[in-house]
This record gives sequence, structure tokens and C-alpha cells, in this order.
Amino acid sequence: MTTANGLQSGVAMIPLPAMHCVVGSGPAGVACAKALIARGAKVLMLDAGLELEPDRARIVSQCAGTKPAAWNPDQTAALKGGMAADAAGVPLKLVFGSDFPYRETSEKISWRNHGTGLKPSLALGGLSNVWGAAMLPYRDPDIAGWPVNNAALEKHYRAVTAFTGLAAQRDDLEEIFPFHCDQPQALRSSRQADLLFGNLNRHRDALRERGWHFGRSRVAVRAADNAKGGGCIHCGFCMYGCPYGCIYNSADTVRELCMQKNFTYQRDVIVTAVRENSEKVFIAGYHRVTHAPLAFEADRVYLAAGVIPTAQILLRSQAAYDQPLTLRDSQYFLFPLLLARRTRDVQTEALYTLSQLFIELNQPRISHHSVHLQLYTYSDIIGQAVRKSLGPLKMFARPLEERMIIVQGYLHSDESATIAMTLRQDGEKDFLQLDAQPNPETRRTVKKVLRELLSQTRRLGGVIVPPMLQLAEPGRGFHCGGSLPMRMASGKFESDTLGRPHGWSRLHAVDASVLPSIPATTITFSVMANAHRIGWETATL
Repeated sequence: MTTANGLQSGVAMIPLPAMHCVVGSGPAGVACAKALIARGAKVLMLDAGLELEPDRARIVSQCAGTKPAAWNPDQTAALKGGMAADAAGVPLKLVFGSDFPYRETSEKISWRNHGTGLKPSLALGGLSNVWGAAMLPYRDPDIAGWPVNNAALEKHYRAVTAFTGLAAQRDDLEEIFPFHCDQPQALRSSRQADLLFGNLNRHRDALRERGWHFGRSRVAVRAADNAKGGGCIHCGFCMYGCPYGCIYNSADTVRELCMQKNFTYQRDVIVTAVRENSEKVFIAGYHRVTHAPLAFEADRVYLAAGVIPTAQILLRSQAAYDQPLTLRDSQYFLFPLLLARRTRDVQTEALYTLSQLFIELNQPRISHHSVHLQLYTYSDIIGQAVRKSLGPLKMFARPLEERMIIVQGYLHSDESATIAMTLRQDGEKDFLQLDAQPNPETRRTVKKVLRELLSQTRRLGGVIVPPMLQLAEPGRGFHCGGSLPMRMASGKFESDTLGRPHGWSRLHAVDASVLPSIPATTITFSVMANAHRIGWETATL
């Protein structure tokens, strides 16, 4: 029997002595767990825990044990399967040809999508299985009005880079974005990136006067260490997953935490609802495979399940049907940049294929907030898109590939669409409905960005192609949050600075749900820092 708040009656609770329970194994979950354990707390992590299929995992393991030259072409083709690209990009980013990061969500989470590109995850490691690993903090001007500023987050940013690692280089970006890392290591840039970076540097002063800051990308990648060996070997496989495990994945941190006596990981758990009293939090759910009801109790619970499951759990726990939460989005868009000069033989260059360069635009005439641009040089996915777009003119593909860079942009949530998340009832079951709510400012701001880049064609050493602009549906960039925004004095469907939704004292949301807004710069680093802060500050309460 299920009560109105989703808790199973007649199910024996599993008492957990002095235990803090983290729901979810994505970046926010592991950051929170790391902080709790560092403060001496005992942690139970509840997670669905889907993983890569064994047959694919065996192929990855075989590749990891050899150099790329020895890889079996049939095996690598299998690991690249399903990632066909066209002018609109990749429909859905897979990992090693698998969709396991998104699998079972419509059944286990029960959500329905209307006009959005957002997806939840039930995987071990969550969406860090498929992320781009970009790591920039937020700037104080972009989080003005937050009850938490960068001074409060600084030591937690540093705590995060201590276990994610950071590949970065010292350049002008450091003026506005601290590393939060004492010794970042550098990845070797592609020759296309070097060409464009050289173009920008020749006009550095003029571009700075226009509010441009640019530099090498910062990514959570283990770069090669000449002293210790290992690290990225620039095999060009990044977009499909790294066989050598160089791209940070929070699943790796979970496995490391499992070696500590104060940490317990329990997979195959679907959490459905929570309730609390003055001393405990009670957690209801069921076994992912057998569907047997499960129940736990803990001193505190930290929801780090992702913005869709966290909203569903909280709304269901309060029987808050037909009361929408507003999810904020950082608008994602992309377009090509064609360089005037060719970089020959990029198809055979040893490189990494994550973002190579960042450009930050801070121009009030474009936006009151930063606009973030990530630049991607050649990868075979870009090559696929070029050849598919050219059709019978494929003979021109090679020179085009040797000039093409893909620019991926993000806007602040103030200039982006929102998503209404509403818990609906469907007979005896319920589901979370997601409805896109467009913002007229979005297209206007993106057009201003394109005009600015067109005006700097000579300084870029190349021209953007506005007709090929792809403006993604809300949520498609996965930079979403703010459905339970932190406030100094929280109201209904808001949270305090410790992520406690209004009316709760032992329940904390620690994922992107609690961010008051979504700046354009990369989201995961700040989500992790804030989750670490909440864990750190609540471990001894």
C-alpha cells in the first residue's frame, strides 16, 4: 500500500546509525559525499546504478590495454555506433555506442516531454558519462543576487578540482576565472586551435576593448604527466568516451569512495518519496529490477538525483500535484566558423576532441551577462556532418574539414527559455510533465552574438555562417536548474542556503535544482562546488 506522499506502508525501515544519505551518483552526489566523509560523517549513497553493457565494457577494456594503432577496427566501429552527425549536430550523445545513461528513465522516473531536450539519468555517474568535461566557475557579476557568492564557494571549487583534475593553461581567462587549482596540467592543442588562437592574440587589445576574453579550454581531463606517465594520449576518441578513463566521470569517484569505511553504495534503488520528523528522514522506494518496496531512514538526506528526479521526489512527497516548478535553462546554440587558412591533414592529427578554446563575451549591448562560447576543432564527427551536408559534392569535404570549427554557445538563463515541471496524476500513477516556455529575448540575443562575430571576421581570421545556426530546444544543452532556488529567506518551492526546501529541516537538495539562476559558463563545476559546500556545512549539524 502506498500513502498519499508516496511512502510505502507495511515496509520495514532500514535504520542507519548516524547516517547521511545521498540520493544519486552524479557529480553533485559525489561532491556532497566527499565533503560529508571529509567531516567524519557516515554516508549511504542510494542509486539506480545502470552501467555500460558487459560486451561493450570488454571491448573498452581491450582498447585500454593497447595503443590506438592496435585497436580492432570492427571493435572501434561498434564503440562509435549510433553517433551519426549532420548539420544539426548529434541527435543524442552516446558513450561507447550505448544509451545506458538515459535508459529506463521513462519507466522508472515517469516523465513526459513537451518541446524540451532535457533527459534524466539513472546511470552510475549520471550524465557525467556523456558530458563535455568543460570546467569554468561562475563570475560574481553573473550570480549577483545569489545568497552565496564566489568567496563562499572558493575552497569548495578547490576541493572539487582536487579529485576531478583540471587540464588548463595560463592565459587571459585567468583574469576573470580563477583556476581553483595549484598546478593545472596542459593538453596539447590542435593545430586548428593554435591557428585561431594566434589570430585572436594578434588582435588581443582591440578585442579586449570590445569585452572579449579568450583562452584555451579548461576540461576535467587527466593530462599526460611527464614525471608520472599516463594521461591523455590524444587518440581523438573523446566524443565517444575515453577508453583510458582520462575524462572525469563521477562513477570513478564512487568506486574510490567504496574503499572507505564510512561510505556505502547501494545500487538498484529507485527513490520515490521522503518524509521527515524532528530526528530522522524516511526514504521510500523500490528495487529497480524486482520492484520490491524498499525503505530507509537516515539523519539527513541529500537529493542529488538530477533536476527531473529531484523535482518529482519533492513534489510527490508533498502531494503537490498540478503546481508547476519553473526550471531555468542556459540556451544552447551552435554554428560553424570557417577559417581563411587550411590546416592540412587534420584528419590524421593526434588530438583530443573536446572543446579546445573558450571565448567569453562581456558586452552590455549584447547581454547584461556573459555569453560563453566553446570552440571545437576537427573530429571525425565534424567530418561526418560535413560529408553528409555536402551530399554529391563530397569531393569538397576535405578542404572544408580543414577550415571548419564548430562554435557552441550558451546564454544566461535570464535570456533563455524556461521549462515548467508539473507533477500530474494518471489514475493510480503519476508523472512529471515538462513544458517548454519560450523567451522572446533568446533569439534576439543570439542574433547580437552572431553580429558581433561577423563584425570581427578579419580578427578571427575566418567567417561564421549564420544561416547554419542551430538554436536548440530548451534543455538540450543540459545546463538547467533553479527549480528550487536558494534564497536568504525561502518561500514556497524555494530553498535556503543549505538547499533545504521550504518547510523541510533535514532534507537538502544539492544538485542544480537549487541554483538561483544559470549563468552561461559551464554548469557542472559550480554545481559540484555548491554541493560540496552544503555537505561540508551540514555534516555536523
